[in-house]
Amino acid sequence: MKTKEEMIEELKEGICRVVFTKQNGEERDMSCTLSKVYLPEAKESTRKKAEIKTDAISVYDVNAEGWRSFNVCNVKTFEFVSV
Repeated sequence: MKTKEEMIEELKEGICRVVFTKQNGEERDMSCTLSKVYLPEAKESTRKKAEIKTDAISVYDVNAEGWRSFNVCNVKTFEFVSV
C-alpha cells in the first residue's frame, strides 16, 4: 500500500479512485483530487484545517463536489485515474 505522502502526490497530479472503510464501517468508493485544476478556490482553507489529523487526508470529491477525508489506514485500494 502507498504511504500518505505518495497518495498526496498522486492526488495533486489528478483524479484518484479511493476505496476505504468509513468510521461507521461502511465501504466508500470515491473519486477525488488535490489538483488545483479541480479545486474550488474558496474552500482551500477548509482543506488545510483538516490536514492536521496525522492519518487523514482531506480531498475534494469530484462527484459530490465537496470536501471529504479518509484515514490512510482504512484504504483498501488507491489508484490514479486521470489528469
